[in-house]
Amino acid sequence: MDSVTQIALGAAVGESVLGRQVGRRALLWGGICGLFPDLDILVPYTNAVKAFTYHRGPSHSLFVLTALTPLFVWIINKAHPNTTTYRRRWYGLVFLVFVTHILLDGLTVYGTQILWPIPTPPVMWSTIFIIDPLYSIPLFFGVLAALIAARHRRWGHRANGICLALSTLYLAWSIGAELYVTRVARTSFDQQGIGYEKMLVTPAPFNTLLWRILAMNDTGYFEGYYSLLDETEQVEVEHYPSQPELLSDIDQQWAVQRLQWFTHGFYSVQQQGVDIVIADLRMGMEPFYVFRFKVGKARGDRVQAVKPDRVRGQAGWDRLGWVWKRIWSEPIQKERAKE
Repeated sequence: MDSVTQIALGAAVGESVLGRQVGRRALLWGGICGLFPDLDILVPYTNAVKAFTYHRGPSHSLFVLTALTPLFVWIINKAHPNTTTYRRRWYGLVFLVFVTHILLDGLTVYGTQILWPIPTPPVMWSTIFIIDPLYSIPLFFGVLAALIAARHRRWGHRANGICLALSTLYLAWSIGAELYVTRVARTSFDQQGIGYEKMLVTPAPFNTLLWRILAMNDTGYFEGYYSLLDETEQVEVEHYPSQPELLSDIDQQWAVQRLQWFTHGFYSVQQQGVDIVIADLRMGMEPFYVFRFKVGKARGDRVQAVKPDRVRGQAGWDRLGWVWKRIWSEPIQKERAKE
């Protein structure tokens, strides 16, 4: 999730755990702990693939953050010695903020290496977009209420609790919606006789009403969209080719294997000029993908490995208008293709 929302979530959790006892210091340290895991973006890496795949790694590990909790409590007690009476509550605040941070990130499609250093693929439940106003806005209002309310009155604390509950209910809604759309998509694919090896259902940008369906087979991938407001349970999809055979000469390279692992296999391979490019299909929409990496260069009938580098392209922000229209209308894949 975006760092601003994580700060708000941390502050809201902090207020709920210890706000009545230590005042605005609970908001402050909740926000700091909510931001802390995302500071891994400041770590310099030697190539683009490392920067991409090590984000939400060690700093988002349940084991690492559990080990760091006593250190944060020690710092807090040094900064506010008059609150040491609430040492146990400080432990609860720091640990809960850390845990809610990584669980919220796990609900996005980017993925979170919650069990690092165990080499399991990143957790990606993909039920909420990385920025979702309907989740974030209640948190902001709750934290603001707690911040401006006089501490001898309870309305700010209660408002924060209500807003935190509303945002949590929205997450529960997103999980239920993802499960429903997954069922619809699988049934629709079966009815259309579309074979696939794996499927991913993820929300379209900034909402949980429109969902993107991505399915892989041995010749490429299918993309389709389904709105919870659609009158039928039919998912229209289009097939796009991929060329994984282009990786045959470099499939033992670390960058290639790392991207295959990190994306859970939801990637495409294309040749652009002489460059061999891997695109993470999970984030973006055809033909615009946020994360694309050059991993090889064609040399005649062979492919030579190169230092991985990110390939920049169009962001595709103009598609947001299409997303909004698609939420409220029946499938318009053909109209989209004409835009």
